[in-house]
Amino acid sequence: MGKDLFIAEKPSVAREFAKALKYNMSNRDGFMESPEAIVTWCVGHLVTMSYPESYDESLRKWTFDSLPFIPKEFKYEVIENVRKQYSIVSGLLTREDVDTIYVCTDSGREGEYIYRLVENQAKVSGKTRKRVWIDSQTEEEILRGIKEAKDLSEYDNLCAAAYLRAKEDYLMGINFSRALTLKYGGSIKAYLKRDRAVISVGRVMTCVLGMIVNREREIRNFVKTPFYRVLASFSFADREFEGEWRSVEGSKYFQSPLLYKENGFKERRKAEELIAYLSEPSPIQCQITALEKKQEKKNPPLLYNLAELQNECSKRFKLSPDETLRIVQELYEKKLVTYPRTDARVLSTAVAKEIHKNLNGLSKYEMAAPYLEDILAMQSHKGLEKSRYVNDKQITDHYAIIPTGQGLLALKSVSSTAKAVYDIIVRRFLSIFYPPAIYRKVSITTKIKEESFFSSFRVLESEGYLKVVGIPTKKGASDCDKEGGMDENKDTSFFEKIKTLKKGDILTVTSLEVKEGETSPPKRYNSGSMILAMENAGQLIEDEELRAQIKGSGIGTSATRAEILKKLIHIKYLALNKKTQIITPTLLGEMIYDVVDNSIKSLLNPELTASWEKGLTYVSEGDITSEEYMMKLEHFIRSRTSGVLGLNNQYQLRQFYDRAARFYKKPVKKQSSKQTSKE
Repeated sequence: MGKDLFIAEKPSVAREFAKALKYNMSNRDGFMESPEAIVTWCVGHLVTMSYPESYDESLRKWTFDSLPFIPKEFKYEVIENVRKQYSIVSGLLTREDVDTIYVCTDSGREGEYIYRLVENQAKVSGKTRKRVWIDSQTEEEILRGIKEAKDLSEYDNLCAAAYLRAKEDYLMGINFSRALTLKYGGSIKAYLKRDRAVISVGRVMTCVLGMIVNREREIRNFVKTPFYRVLASFSFADREFEGEWRSVEGSKYFQSPLLYKENGFKERRKAEELIAYLSEPSPIQCQITALEKKQEKKNPPLLYNLAELQNECSKRFKLSPDETLRIVQELYEKKLVTYPRTDARVLSTAVAKEIHKNLNGLSKYEMAAPYLEDILAMQSHKGLEKSRYVNDKQITDHYAIIPTGQGLLALKSVSSTAKAVYDIIVRRFLSIFYPPAIYRKVSITTKIKEESFFSSFRVLESEGYLKVVGIPTKKGASDCDKEGGMDENKDTSFFEKIKTLKKGDILTVTSLEVKEGETSPPKRYNSGSMILAMENAGQLIEDEELRAQIKGSGIGTSATRAEILKKLIHIKYLALNKKTQIITPTLLGEMIYDVVDNSIKSLLNPELTASWEKGLTYVSEGDITSEEYMMKLEHFIRSRTSGVLGLNNQYQLRQFYDRAARFYKKPVKKQSSKQTSKE
């Protein structure tokens, strides 16, 4: 009887498999072996696509005549600095005494690609091949994955999508980068007074660059508009509260062109005229014309996927997305959390039925202990599969990131930041077993003459899940919050008095005043909000519930988004403020944007970029064939490359460069090393 060969993506994962198998394994060079099995590993990618010069040495030189470059058959080669490990792995894959290969690389498109490249390069044949698909590295999950491993052929569509993704990035990168560099590199080199200029473009990274440049230019071109609100102060129970005027139906200003929205005037003078009109006769009084009391429920948010966690860590800890991914990957490898590269924010039914295991494990985590007592008392872990936090249809490869309840001793060996990231994952997880937070709200409408003023009060009646995650503060309240007239009143005694008011009551108006405001420009992206915008195909949707509802195909994948941002910063197309995590373009980045905008404009379109990603999903699901996808891709490459070759607009771009450069030049009077671009 032959041996089983287990091949993991990296040495640390291979060691976990070896431990779970409980065979008496001895260490060898690049693998471990026992009489029953062999465990080996890749070190990330061992094989890659060959450069054009591998097809023809003349292609080493960049020329218009060699474009577009679309080989009939793609070549692959071993990566030189990992050649030794490739030789070990390929030797094991083709060993005569190996009968069954268990593919244990990461459970996703990229992990599939890493193994298939090695298998094809090694020309493996005549072996039984099984795919191990797991959601965490706990011993129980590893053994389940091995026991339930499916035939590798069931993942052939996923493999096809992985190969196509690589071909797409390769062809777009090589053809468009070469075409644009040959056409416009000289103009950028001359303008920036550099020795050379290579224009690097890609399917995803150019789109992301475009989103950030567009946002920066929206901010620059934004013209602030002042507006003037009228606020009244009312006396009640020896206290005062505010009301905001709005021009509702019945107001003499209803739908007036003098207004900037219904609650503000375009000119201060008009706001003052309203106050003068309402101030007679004195003393000023108002009457309550409407009073509404209601209860509001706020449900615990959905669980973290990678994008949501990266956004949260950017806001809380000022971590870049790649730092967050590195930390959560470490937590995963130490068995503390489930698989991190996931787009799902819910659990599977199967996991929900066994969720007591995760909860029991967390009893040894000090922070969680009091919350687990609550959950046990409420018995809220029972029937979780019927809740909004479980939905098999919303899961593609993996469910949401949750704590496994295992590996807690490993917390001693991680950084304080990693401990903080683990803590918020645990809190988000525990919160779903708690009831909604309940607020009580009172809305009051008062009238002075025919003009209406609006006041709102809200107090927290029952903290519910906020007991676990904390009660949000009003710090950083937006203009929208302020304009809404909402008073987050923590003085429950005054709130109780407010509740005694009734329709028809007369109140004294102690003051009327003009409050000046101004419209705000769009916010710059930070590293976290950029990841969310990429996940939602270019839309930055602030509301978490709404994000969950409209989620579709994004730009890039959960596994690649952080790396794309990191690359754009590395090649100096973007700048990242490490303290604030705010992302802005550089002058070079804006120039590249202008080049693309005037040559292959479609590369800047988030919807188009997302549609390519959606197409890859269709391939992985078997809805379209690789041949159909490749035909569309080749047409896109040929038509866009041909379009660039036919252009003659290099000198016209100077005006665009000049326009952008104004925001990066150093001040003339005072010498400073800082650029004038805003952060």
